[in-house]
Amino acid sequence: MSAHDFLVELGTEELPPKALKTLGEAFLAGIEKGLKGAGLSYSGARYYAAPRRLAVLVEQLANQQPDRTQNLDGPPVQAAFDKDGNPTQAALGFAKKCGVDLADIDRSGPKLKFSQHIPGQAAAGLLPGIVETSLNELPIPKRMRWGARKTEFVRPSQWLVMLFGDEVIDCEILAQKAGRISRGHRFHANHEVRISSPASYAEDLRSAYVIADFAERRAQIAARIEQLATAEQGSAIVPPALLDEVSALVEWPVPLVCAFEERFLEVPQEALITTMQDNQKYFCLLDAGGKLLPRFITVANIESKDPAQIVAGNEKVVRPRLTDAEFFFKQDKKQKLESFNLRLANVVFQAQLGSVFDKAQRVSALAGFIAQRIKGDAQRAARAGLLCKCDLASEMVGEFPEMQGIAGYYYALNDGEPQDVALALNEQYMPRGAGAELPSTLTGAAVALADKLDTLVGIFGIGMLPTGSKDPYALRRAALGVLRILIEKELDLDLAEAVTFAIEQFAGKVKAEGLAPQVLDFIFDRLRARYEDEGVDVAVYQAVRAVSPTSPLDFDQRVQAVQAFRSLPQAEALAAANKRVSNILAKAEGQVAASVEAHYFDNPSEFALNAAIQQAEHGVQPLAAARQYNLALSQLANLREPVDAFFEAVLVNAEDAKVRANRYALLAKLRGLFLGVADISVLG
Repeated sequence: MSAHDFLVELGTEELPPKALKTLGEAFLAGIEKGLKGAGLSYSGARYYAAPRRLAVLVEQLANQQPDRTQNLDGPPVQAAFDKDGNPTQAALGFAKKCGVDLADIDRSGPKLKFSQHIPGQAAAGLLPGIVETSLNELPIPKRMRWGARKTEFVRPSQWLVMLFGDEVIDCEILAQKAGRISRGHRFHANHEVRISSPASYAEDLRSAYVIADFAERRAQIAARIEQLATAEQGSAIVPPALLDEVSALVEWPVPLVCAFEERFLEVPQEALITTMQDNQKYFCLLDAGGKLLPRFITVANIESKDPAQIVAGNEKVVRPRLTDAEFFFKQDKKQKLESFNLRLANVVFQAQLGSVFDKAQRVSALAGFIAQRIKGDAQRAARAGLLCKCDLASEMVGEFPEMQGIAGYYYALNDGEPQDVALALNEQYMPRGAGAELPSTLTGAAVALADKLDTLVGIFGIGMLPTGSKDPYALRRAALGVLRILIEKELDLDLAEAVTFAIEQFAGKVKAEGLAPQVLDFIFDRLRARYEDEGVDVAVYQAVRAVSPTSPLDFDQRVQAVQAFRSLPQAEALAAANKRVSNILAKAEGQVAASVEAHYFDNPSEFALNAAIQQAEHGVQPLAAARQYNLALSQLANLREPVDAFFEAVLVNAEDAKVRANRYALLAKLRGLFLGVADISVLG
């Protein structure tokens, strides 16, 4: 079967830059889906995306669908004809569905059957529908109309190219009749561009100053930025999202170096970087020490005869923005950071939970409590907690919300606060996302934990639990942050104590009954997904969860030990034995005795197991108390032989009640040894 290349290009007004890459990928995916659904084979496909065009090139697309046979099953023959051999409605309905007379239906088998040979259709006739469907299914949140037409798309359409081999496909899509005429760069080549063939598409446009390939433009911009930064003896900050956006803004990228006055470097560099990246789409430069250089890179969309004009224009545009940042910074420094709490007393955190200042006071008390327990400085943690929300009322954060925490750090240093207190004002928001940076100081960790626990307790305490689709206070992220800080920084904190203390700080504003267990369950539930991502079996998590450790660090140490225990040859048998013991003890009537009476033993295996348990108690209990869980479980693995021998030789539920009770007590001691680490019966 013969094949040709296929090209579709939709020309539009400037497409939304943040969505361009997604639109290009979705356009390609939609066309590939349509081709596969139609049974049209091809060797490869790729998308092109530029500010004024979306295109897809399909290589070696089959000219025609393959012929196929369609087999349809109908009703059983018995149901298709009555006793006199007359067709029933079921038979007639099936024939009608197949579009043939009943005489053409095969009735030789148990069911009516119809086989139909369907010749393949020409690809040229199918492609307009495939393209139109793909365009209709693009992820466009809000479509627009233009002119008097009812046609809708993300931006007004301007032209349409559809070539199959050397031929134009005759069709009309989005009010544009297909042809082979595209358009060049809006300024360098503002004229029609004839696309001679699908394969020459990229080169035909390149000659008209349009680099149609999004990935090529992106790579070209990144490489040139790196060259220019090196020439300036610095390195560029190139966030992937910003690089994508800039790549979507230009057809013919020309990066240029610009400068700003050095006096602006007195302003926190994060504010300068934020305004240059977010508002102007510039790439900032840092020196070898990570300090901002008074230069930046802009990406022009034209190859100017006088680039200095473009440079001067960008320098003129950025100056007012940097001046604003400078002004806000100087205004904020005219008063002490702590004084901003007066404004926060009038800002509501949550209607039932009080103001943002109320929250800061609670965080302060809780941070001091936590710092004592993680070997930090309680006074400094409490001080950082009191200041932690102050910068929210500053002019700087009002203008640049991304500066919250960072502005507080600079203002605290300006006020002479200790370094760790200043750092904590930014570190309170850490980790800012999955895998993001954790607090570097104990003071910062204490404030970060206190802030998150206060939010969890407060929001749960007024009944605003997160649902599957809604979590407006980011409680899941807060819980994961608490776990990451405690586990990854190896901080031993009893969360039950901390949550109880946090509840007390609300002084009756929350419903305290049952609140602590609810919050703790929510936090520890988050560990399940964490361990699954790490390849830890869910049964290991459940085995530890069953003994309810209240320190996440302790929880993690137990999980790692149980995970290692599972690889031991004795693990499976001991897990099964623990499950058996658990089931036996669950049926015990009354209280199981705390001590074992050896004079009730009547079998050598009982004496052997009792001796092994006593020996294990001396060795294992100190290890478990010292959280050396790996060593504890490896010693407990030695119990396999006496446990197996016991169950093989001894009937636990003896007729003599005292003997039976004594055996229960022996098994309870055995089970207690394992429960000092985890409930390994869950592994069985």
